[in-house]
Amino acid sequence: MCFEDAQHMKNCDRSERKILRPAIFLDRDGTINVEVDFLSRVSDLALIEGAATAISRLAQAGFLIVVVTNQSGVARGYFDEHTVKSINSALAHMLEQGGARVDAWYYCPHHPEAGYPPYRTECSCRKPATGMVEQACQDLDIDIASSFVIGDSLRDMELAWNCGMGAVLVKTGHGTRTFHGLDQNTAPRIDFVATDITEASEWICRRVENRKNKIPHDSNAQFSKKEAAKVQGEDPDHKTKCHR
Repeated sequence: MCFEDAQHMKNCDRSERKILRPAIFLDRDGTINVEVDFLSRVSDLALIEGAATAISRLAQAGFLIVVVTNQSGVARGYFDEHTVKSINSALAHMLEQGGARVDAWYYCPHHPEAGYPPYRTECSCRKPATGMVEQACQDLDIDIASSFVIGDSLRDMELAWNCGMGAVLVKTGHGTRTFHGLDQNTAPRIDFVATDITEASEWICRRVENRKNKIPHDSNAQFSKKEAAKVQGEDPDHKTKCHR
């Protein structure tokens, strides 16, 4: 089961929410806040520069903002669910101070091998499984085909692919390592590789604006052919291939 920590949407009357809206599914650690392995103290929490402004920009573009985060530190015994909720609450407050609001928070405390039952389990919510997204769609009436995942790990990209959403990789957190670990099968499936959440939000907003203006999608320079070639071990400026 997917464990949910939604803020204000729990109490909404679903009868009043009939229009589907696209959403941005955000990873938490390394995407919104600075990566700290198994973050367990609010005092270690720090926003990535520009995160609040980027999230606010996406909300203004019409997206619901949903955080989906794996927190296997619970299963491993490093911290409990109360800690996860406390950090989520503190992060929400920091974002609100910067003018951004998250519509719902979801986390998975499980791990398939670490810890003890009930947290050691093959669940349906640990990314890249789709349980958290499915729950959000039930809660928030989301247009999944028009939605995006922004994250720093391959699990985030796989979540996007599993749900039929756009996949945006950021190079913050573990993102640079993830980028260099891509291969010829995974690299072309990523819609855009961004330096950080700010660049990710700018690209998504440009794409939305281009759709409104009926500008062809190819004009948006997604995952550039040059970058894709580098990932696949090719030098796009030469005819010979690199063998690594």
